[in-house]
Amino acid sequence: MEEWIEAGRVSVNGSVAKLGDRISDGDDLRVDGRLIPFETEEDSIRRVVLYYKPEGEVCTRTDPQGRPTVFDQLPKLKEQRWVAIGRLDINSQGLILFTTDGDLANRLMHPSSQIEREYAVRVHGQVTPEILETLKTGVMLMDGEAHFDEIVDAGGEGTNHWYHVILREGRKREVRRMWESQGVQVSRLIRVRYGSIQLPRNLKAGRYIELEKEMIDQLAESCGAELRKRTGLYGRAKARSERAVDKEVKRGGFLRRRRY
Repeated sequence: MEEWIEAGRVSVNGSVAKLGDRISDGDDLRVDGRLIPFETEEDSIRRVVLYYKPEGEVCTRTDPQGRPTVFDQLPKLKEQRWVAIGRLDINSQGLILFTTDGDLANRLMHPSSQIEREYAVRVHGQVTPEILETLKTGVMLMDGEAHFDEIVDAGGEGTNHWYHVILREGRKREVRRMWESQGVQVSRLIRVRYGSIQLPRNLKAGRYIELEKEMIDQLAESCGAELRKRTGLYGRAKARSERAVDKEVKRGGFLRRRRY
């Protein structure tokens, strides 16, 4: 579509369209002069899926090496596509959100929205109070300064210790690189929360649930996205284990400060 727009093949109300133009109900949208019927975002159903990514999956739609991707297990779509809200590297696991609403995804990922990401991190090495203070104050990485907003000791034995960390941006391998800058190795990394959405305790790796209207609206409000009247779940059959997870989500039984 973007290639067609750049080539001047798309027009709106008789004028050649430009990238970034918006259309609304009643506009005359044409491609190569042919009238195109369309449905505005406000009238389309916004879906959001919470997926528990296991280690070993990549966050691309296809992989030249044939490795499994996070898109393989998602529900199939006919006229829409899933957009990932943030990524996790192949050696990390935990919560990834997917949505059919590109605007919502972009707003949730944009640094200006200041959306919190929380991770459970198991580290190997001696962690001193000075190191923790440095990580909260700020460390210089190759792509700029970074810091944790919060670090909570989650226990552990010996040199393998768990911490919960919170930050408000999603640079590539940022959590790992911050710990490594202090000579501490991350042996396990699990994202347990993105904004107001937390990883349900009973959800198994490689499984997903769809969020209901109330939870999607919370996400939308947190980043300034528009609310929609027809937001919600599609009526589709679910496995018994997924229904159990849905009940836990409704009860608020989320994972919080728990050791893995």
